[in-house]
Amino acid sequence: MVRPTRIYHDLDKNDIQINFYHCYNLIMHTYVKTLEKIANRYAPSRSISFDMVHVFKTLQLMNEKGHVSREILCKELELGEGIVRTLIRHLKMHNLIETTNAGTKMSRKGNSFFADLLSSLPSETHLSKCNITLGKHNYAILIKQMSFAVKSGIEQRDAAIKVGASGATTLLFKDNKFLIPQTNYDALRNEDQLAKLLIESLQPHEKDVIIIGTDDSSLKRAELAAKNAALVTVMSHEKH
Repeated sequence: MVRPTRIYHDLDKNDIQINFYHCYNLIMHTYVKTLEKIANRYAPSRSISFDMVHVFKTLQLMNEKGHVSREILCKELELGEGIVRTLIRHLKMHNLIETTNAGTKMSRKGNSFFADLLSSLPSETHLSKCNITLGKHNYAILIKQMSFAVKSGIEQRDAAIKVGASGATTLLFKDNKFLIPQTNYDALRNEDQLAKLLIESLQPHEKDVIIIGTDDSSLKRAELAAKNAALVTVMSHEKH
C-alpha cells in the first residue's frame, strides 16, 4: 500500500499546486451551478426574468448590509417587485436566506456558501471611461486562477450583453501584464494609470482573470455585466 504522505513526497510543489487549484475550481463550479439552479423556473407555466448574476448580487448585498429590503433589491438589481419576490422565494427554497421583520438576510448556510464563492471572486472596482472598453461606465472583477477557462473572450462578452450591457473586455494576468486572450499582447502597455489602478484595487496574481463590464448608460449594468461574465467563466470550467 502506498501511503498518502509518499504520494505527496513524490509530487513536486508545482504538481501539488495544480491539483489543489483543480479541486478548488471544481468546487467553485458546483457553487455557480447552484446559482444557476436558483435562477431556473420551478413551475413550467412561469418564465423567469432574472439570471444567476442577480442571485449573486442579492447575496452580495446581504453580505454587505445584513438585512436587505425588497425595495433595495429592486433598486440595486433594476428588477420589478414581482421578480424580486420570486428571486427571494427561490433563495428560500435552497435555505440560503431567511426573512425577519427587519428584512431578508442570509442564513448560516447562505453565509458559508457565499464566503466560499467570494474566495474565487475576491475583488472588484468601478473604472472611469478608458480606451480598452466600449462604454462610458466600466466595472472590473477578478477571478482567481481561471485563465485556462478563457478562450477568445467572446463567451464573456456575450454574457455581458445577455444582461443588457454593451459588452465586456477580458484580460489574463501573466508576467505582470494584462494580456488579451490567445495572444501575448499587453492590452495596457500604453495605459499605465489603468494598469496601476487594477493592480492596486484587484491585486491580481499569475493566471488570474480580469473582466471589465461596460455600458454607456448605467454603472449598475456594467457591474452586472462583469459579474455575469465572471460566473459564466467559472461555469465553463468543466469544458476546458
